Amino acid sequence: MDKVFIQGLSIQTTIGFFAWEKEIKQTLVIDLSMGWNTSHAAENDELDKTLDYADISEKISIFANQNPVDLLETLAERLATFLMETYQIPWLKLKIGKPGAVHNAQTVGVEIERGQQL
Repeated sequence: MDKVFIQGLSIQTTIGFFAWEKEIKQTLVIDLSMGWNTSHAAENDELDKTLDYADISEKISIFANQNPVDLLETLAERLATFLMETYQIPWLKLKIGKPGAVHNAQTVGVEIERGQQL
């Protein structure tokens, strides 16, 4: 299976369990791999037959800001469902990191894989 990816997408959003976290924006870093047959786009050099990673990157930020949650796990599940349904993606791997959440770790987070690789 071919893959289209976005790596190191930094977004600002409200996320967290504690009351003070609900009052601020925090940085999340997202890595996303999406299963996609790229040969259809490559055949005639057509953008409309591929996954537009610029559009997807923008939609990720909008989605996270319009759907605040407490847990990274919840955001990962909801974001994966949104992306798969919106773009008809058969498989994806999504990693969300929250840098600075643990003082002696570069980042912490979750990584999920949904759908089936063809």
